[in-house]
Amino acid sequence: MPPTEQAALLAPAADLNMYLFVAAVLFVCGVVCMATKRNAIGILMGVELVLNGANLNFVAFARHTPLGMDGQVFSLFVIVLAAAEAAIALAIALNFYNNHLTIDVDRADELKG
Repeated sequence: MPPTEQAALLAPAADLNMYLFVAAVLFVCGVVCMATKRNAIGILMGVELVLNGANLNFVAFARHTPLGMDGQVFSLFVIVLAAAEAAIALAIALNFYNNHLTIDVDRADELKG
């Protein structure tokens, strides 16, 4: 038996539970980050962690079920959504900083038209 086949037999198979555990850890870290940060950039980083946890779930379920490429397609849509969200959030953060000289979200209690 060649060494690569022996290594493949000895290596533990990555089952669905391992992927789901990592995705849950990413999701919980993102939620905690969103709940505890006062900085707008920290909150946006938490949103990105939550979206990455969802992406990992999509890809894991597509790999371990007969869905085919559906999980990867949904994950691609989420990545595009995250990129658009980051661009818009950066524009909002820059505008907020120009108006208030801070990006502390607790200072965002006034709305001007």
